[in-house]
Amino acid sequence: MLVLGIETTCDETAAAVVRKNADGQGEILSNIIYSQLDEHREYGGVVPEIAARAHVELLDKVIRRAMTEAGVRYSQLDGIAAAAGPGLIGGVIVGLTTAKALALVARKPLIAVNHLEAHALTIRLTHRIGFPYLLLLVSGGHTQLISVEDVDRYTFIGGTVDDAIGEAFDKTAKMLGLPYPGGPEVERCAAAGDPTRFTLPRPMIGRPEPNFSLSGLKTALRVEAERIAPLTEEDVANLCASFQAAVVDIVVDRIRVALGLLRNSAWKPRALVVAGGVGANRTIRGALEAVTIDAGTPLLLPPPELCTDNGAMIAWAGIERLARGMTDSLDTSPRSRWPLGASVAA
Repeated sequence: MLVLGIETTCDETAAAVVRKNADGQGEILSNIIYSQLDEHREYGGVVPEIAARAHVELLDKVIRRAMTEAGVRYSQLDGIAAAAGPGLIGGVIVGLTTAKALALVARKPLIAVNHLEAHALTIRLTHRIGFPYLLLLVSGGHTQLISVEDVDRYTFIGGTVDDAIGEAFDKTAKMLGLPYPGGPEVERCAAAGDPTRFTLPRPMIGRPEPNFSLSGLKTALRVEAERIAPLTEEDVANLCASFQAAVVDIVVDRIRVALGLLRNSAWKPRALVVAGGVGANRTIRGALEAVTIDAGTPLLLPPPELCTDNGAMIAWAGIERLARGMTDSLDTSPRSRWPLGASVAA
């Protein structure tokens, strides 16, 4: 089975060709990603109008390169998948409309993929794992714990009540004058800092429900930064280290609670899977390895390049859905909001 995947939900213009071999193993034949960092850097964050315009200008070239690198023709494809949401609606429209045109001309099935489902299923592209498993989805816009029970079958276990973890990292970076994108910069600075220098809160720790809260932590960091201003390079490193240590403690505690809730359920997880851009953070990865060893639950992590947005995850989700006969009509609408498990027509 061979599928072209298109991803344009935020600031990555991406396309990939993925094959599912006869033994069930996934194979990435091409995975082309153009990151729009330069276009958004001066604004300190993603500007939706600029992102959509860049997708229009870049997508045809990215798709052409993906097909060329994979060495396949459109006639050889079994389907064309595109992220239909959730995301910045202008970008979603660009990707989904392009996929519809290609599907119509090539006479191939269209698969409208939920961007979050693509993250949830990526681990099945890189590892041989069956259902169910517990997913920690951590990115700039999402922080969720989800029981992944099958394709299109998900149970929400917990999530953030305010900011996403990735958003908190980015806002911390901006507050401290670090370059965009902020998450990797905070991690880099934290490596040179003292995580015990500042006492920051750990919201939600000890609560029986596995939810997250980051706004209070972010406010406490701002208060500390304003108290000692002007900040030296050492101050910034210590603030980053203290912030990251607090986030790690929160994540570890929330994972312990979620695993405890599911341990005796009908959907006892085979593994803890981490997806999303924050999953590339090495400190968070290390902490999760320790907590899963204690819990006796394997930790599975996609390679860092598949944690951030990419076309390969869309193509693989398309393969998973196509294998189950799940295709979509050409009048499928793009969606800015689309929780896991909801119908695309909802």
